[in-house]
Amino acid sequence: MRFGLFLPQGWRLDLVDVPAARHWPVISDLAARADAGPWESVWVYDHMHTAPLTSTEATHEAWSLMSALGATTSRVRLGQMCTCVGYRNPAMLAKIAATVDHISGGRVEMGIGAGWYEHEWRAYGYGFPSAGERLAMLDESVRILSEAWSDGVVSLDGEHYRVDGAIVQPTPLQESGIPLWIAGGGERKTLRTAARYADYTNFDGTAEGFDHKSKVLFGHCRDVGRDPAEITRTANYNVAIGETEKDVADRLAYLKDRMATHVGEDEAELQLGAYRGLPAVGTPEQIVEKLTEIKALGMEYGIFYFPEIATDTSGLELFEREVIPALS
Repeated sequence: MRFGLFLPQGWRLDLVDVPAARHWPVISDLAARADAGPWESVWVYDHMHTAPLTSTEATHEAWSLMSALGATTSRVRLGQMCTCVGYRNPAMLAKIAATVDHISGGRVEMGIGAGWYEHEWRAYGYGFPSAGERLAMLDESVRILSEAWSDGVVSLDGEHYRVDGAIVQPTPLQESGIPLWIAGGGERKTLRTAARYADYTNFDGTAEGFDHKSKVLFGHCRDVGRDPAEITRTANYNVAIGETEKDVADRLAYLKDRMATHVGEDEAELQLGAYRGLPAVGTPEQIVEKLTEIKALGMEYGIFYFPEIATDTSGLELFEREVIPALS
C-alpha cells in the first residue's frame, strides 16, 4: 500500500491557530518532513473558500502551492485532490501543470473532478452549471489535457470548451505525461470517464463503498475495452489516531471543540461523522486492521488527512511509526 499526506492549507480550517505570516513556513516544513520520510506524495485541495462553512479565514490557492512545493521538495510527488474543471481553462491548466512538472523535476500528479462547492463557484463568477454539464466539462477537460501533454498542441471544438491550436510547450517532463487522477464516484458518468482516461481513481474509502464503486468501474472498463488493472484505485481518509481508545476519544473531542469555535456546535458534531467509525480512526492496531481489509479489496493508495498537524504532529508521528510500516 502507498501513502500520501494532505498538507494544511486553510480550506478545512486547519490553519486557524497559526498566524498568517507563518502559514507557508508551516506548510513547507510539513512538506519537507514528508519529503524526508515514509510518504510517497503530498496533496492540497483546490478550493478558495473554507469548509464546512464559508468564512473569511485563509485558504491558499492550490496551484500556487504546487509550484512552490515543486521548488522546495526533491522526492515526494505532488498532487491536488482535486483540481476543479470549472476554475481554469483546461488548455491553460495543461500549461500550468506542465510548467510545474518541470519545476519539480517530473513529480506532478493531476487530480481532476467536476467540482461541487456552489458558493465558491458563484463567488468567483463561474456560475454553477448543472451536474450533467459539469461532468461533460470534466470529460472534455481530460481530453484536452491528454492531447496537450502528448502532442504539445491541442484543439477541440467541444460543447463546453473550444481551443484552437493551443501550444503547450514544453510538454511535461514525465515521458508518459502527467498521471491523471479522476476523482469522484458518480456511477454513470464520472466512473465511465475514469474507465476511458484515468491512471488513478479516487472514491469511497469504506470497505463496502470501495468494493461497490470498484465493481461499477470494472463494468465501464469492460464496456470501453480497458483493462482495469491499468487503473490504480485510491481513497482519502480522515485520521484520528491515539495509543489508546481514550486517546482517540480525546483527539476527536479536541477536534470538535476547535471546529465548534468557528462553525458552531451542531455543525462541528456533524463534521465528526466524517471520522467516527471510519477506517483511519482508532488505535494503530485498529487502523491497520481496517485498512488491511480494504487493501484486500484492491485499495492500493491512501491519501491521509490529519486535521491538527499545523500545530501538533504527535498523531502524524504515531501513524508514521506504527501504521505505515505495517501496510507498506
